[in-house]
Amino acid sequence: MNKNTLIGSVLIAAIMIWWFSMTSANNEAAEKAKLAKQAAAKEAAAQVADSAEAPSANGLVLPGSTAEVKAAPVLGAATESAPANDSAKVAASDSAATDSAVAPNVIAPRTVTVETDKFIMTLSNKGGKVQSVIVKALPDSANHFPELIQDTTLGALDLNLGGADLSNVMFDVEAPEWINVENDTTIQFVFTDANGNQLVRSYGFTKAGVAVRQVNKFKGFRVDKYELSWKGGMKETEEFPKGKSFGGTSYFFSEVIFKNNEITERETFTDAMTFDNANYYWVGMRRKYVAMSVQFDAPVPAQVKAKHINLATEGNPDPGTYSLSIADAVRGDSIAYNFMVLPLEWGEVEALGQGYEKIIVTGSKWFPGSSVWFVWICAMLLKLLKFFYSIIPNYGVAIILVTFIVRGITTPFTIKQLKSTSAMSKLKPQLDEINVKYRSDPQKKQAAIMELYAKNGVNPLASCTGGCLPMIIQMPIFMGLFFVLGRAVELRGMPAFLWITDLSRSDVIFHGFSIPFLMPDGFALLPWIMVVTTYFQTKVTMSGNGAMDPAQQKMMVWMMPAMMFLFSAVMPSGLVLYWIVSNFWSIIQYKIIRRDNGSTPKTINGKKVQDAEIVK
Repeated sequence: MNKNTLIGSVLIAAIMIWWFSMTSANNEAAEKAKLAKQAAAKEAAAQVADSAEAPSANGLVLPGSTAEVKAAPVLGAATESAPANDSAKVAASDSAATDSAVAPNVIAPRTVTVETDKFIMTLSNKGGKVQSVIVKALPDSANHFPELIQDTTLGALDLNLGGADLSNVMFDVEAPEWINVENDTTIQFVFTDANGNQLVRSYGFTKAGVAVRQVNKFKGFRVDKYELSWKGGMKETEEFPKGKSFGGTSYFFSEVIFKNNEITERETFTDAMTFDNANYYWVGMRRKYVAMSVQFDAPVPAQVKAKHINLATEGNPDPGTYSLSIADAVRGDSIAYNFMVLPLEWGEVEALGQGYEKIIVTGSKWFPGSSVWFVWICAMLLKLLKFFYSIIPNYGVAIILVTFIVRGITTPFTIKQLKSTSAMSKLKPQLDEINVKYRSDPQKKQAAIMELYAKNGVNPLASCTGGCLPMIIQMPIFMGLFFVLGRAVELRGMPAFLWITDLSRSDVIFHGFSIPFLMPDGFALLPWIMVVTTYFQTKVTMSGNGAMDPAQQKMMVWMMPAMMFLFSAVMPSGLVLYWIVSNFWSIIQYKIIRRDNGSTPKTINGKKVQDAEIVK
């Protein structure tokens, strides 16, 4: 390995580091009903009057926030079929509202749990929202399925109509407590106000689908705008590494995700963020191996906001989650969308045709078009990995075979670079002589060097075109495999052989011994094998580079193993396995090339080294 190759390797490592570093009070409006006016104190009445003295522009009035008996909400301005100027109906409405305030129809809290082949979802009649989502694709070691909602008391998909929050409104629901979906099933939550207007929130389930069809239907009233809130955040399904470590959480993700204007985006932040006004196809959140989103039937010009929820504590490096809101105008007499539950298995999410696969791997803004070509490279590498697994059902073997193919593809570039480096190293005595002889005359020195290269058939640019350029060409492939092995759900919980029981995690073999910040969870064996193979790989390649300064050689021989140890100590074992196999390939490759590249140090392409005339 020559100087350029080493620099390229360091750049790859640096770019990988940079890439990683690069995932309740209810706002109610109070109705100033006649009973409330009589019973409330003047100070309380004044406070209520500021926010809820009359129905909003959309006619939605919610119960007051004080301790008096709460009146039922009144929904919306009248539609054409229910004229607002009908005096009889207005009188009946006032009477009904008063009666409701005196003796409200009490609805007991209850939940409905729906089980499909993909998930178990619990719906609450408090707000008619999603309370819990348990995904079946990611069981733990005890075969328990993980919860996806971080705070199930807050849940997801609260509805706000015209500025009035419905998250605490009790809905009627006629459904059993538990439903196993065999055929398409719809569950309806109905709220009826004193005027007979209705808001119907329905959830449609299929047996094997990942989408829940959520429809909000307005009957007898209309509303101009809505806001959908996801307050409960999203929970990580995987166990975080114990203790603080160098890059230990780099393989875990907590991000706000969305697709707008044909581009899939992933955002991580630690405060609050209002996203650009754009046409959104879907908006959601993701953790390492799973995502959930609100997917619209057509792009909508929504306003999307999110706020970070800090979950990190002593000994818990959880990067936290987000509360999310989506606001938009109401078009027609309903609001409809799909609530998606998406384990991030590439083939399945890609088949949806919504760009969800780019949640797993996204191109960088620094590399033009990488959202297309880099994602394609990662997809091909993953398909190759799964192909070998289909033949030999062991992902450890599949990783080794993919490594052989990747290194085989890049070997021609490496051979060209090595031959150029070897030829230049054999000219080092002549180059040293020229540098000394013409140290005060740069023009003659350059002429002598170029003559020396020409007589021996050495291209001075080959060290770049054969070294740096091939490294640039190889970099997307290496990085693609690096990201695929670190993020593919296919490797989750998959053993390889011997002590490697989970390719998605570090191969800890002894928890009684740990190294602070490097191996806080216990002693892992593969990183040490990585250090040894990297040392010998670097030493072997350096020995063939006579043009490199000995001090630089010595520094690189120790620096490269140390740097790779920092990475590999917390890497998923599948990644470390790839690098170890790649190191063995390099060692064998360099040995073979050096053996076949001339038997004596003074021959280039089978010919003796010729001095330049100016040297003589």
